[in-house]
This record gives sequence, structure tokens and C-alpha cells, in this order.
Amino acid sequence: MALVHHELCFGCGRTNLFGLLLEVDEAAPGAVAGRCFIKQDHQGPDRGTAHEGVLAAALIDAMAFACGPDARVSAFEIAYSGSAPVGAYAEIEARVEHRDGLSADATATARAEERMVAEARGRYRL
Repeated sequence: MALVHHELCFGCGRTNLFGLLLEVDEAAPGAVAGRCFIKQDHQGPDRGTAHEGVLAAALIDAMAFACGPDARVSAFEIAYSGSAPVGAYAEIEARVEHRDGLSADATATARAEERMVAEARGRYRL
């Protein structure tokens, strides 16, 4: 069963038709994998490709799930190496790299059409 923050969450909510409808499942302890479909409504300044913020939102949500159900991002950085085309799935993976007390560090990747399009790092409050 896919992990969900709540039904209207922009990233993972099942009833937010404008959202990403991100589907991630636990792949291993401290790791998740899944995907989101890049819809026409997710376009950025380059027609036919996802807005960079859409990919960032997917990676932030995935890292939060890897860190735990109550994790909230406190710092985030992302590097883009390509673009995700409209009408394609973005494959998302995230994992915890380090956990210490009330915080965790995580990394995530997004691939579209078998190409890396973004890599991210985040720090999360637990």
C-alpha cells in the first residue's frame, strides 16, 4: 500500500487532482521507491516538460517518507541534470543517509525515461 500524508497532500494525496499523486512504498528500512506521472498541468517554462518545483516537491515528499511519518523538511538542495517530459512517469527513490536524535539526512533521485533528471539532499526534523 502506497504511503500517504493525507488525501489532499499536493505530493501524495489521492484526492488532490491538481497534485502529483506520488505513489511510494517502503523499499527497505529507511528507503522508499515509487513514481509520479507528469501531467500537462505540471509544465514549467519549457513547454512539454515538468516545472522544476514539481520535481522538487516529489523529492521532498519521498525523503520525508524515508525519514518517517512525522518528518518535515528543514533544509533542502537539488541539482537538475535534465527534464521530465509531460506524459511520462518520474521514477523516485529516497533513502535516509544519517539519523541523529531529532533529525535525519536523506537523499533522493528522480529519473524520467531512464535518464537522471534530479538529485536532492534534505535535512528533516523528526
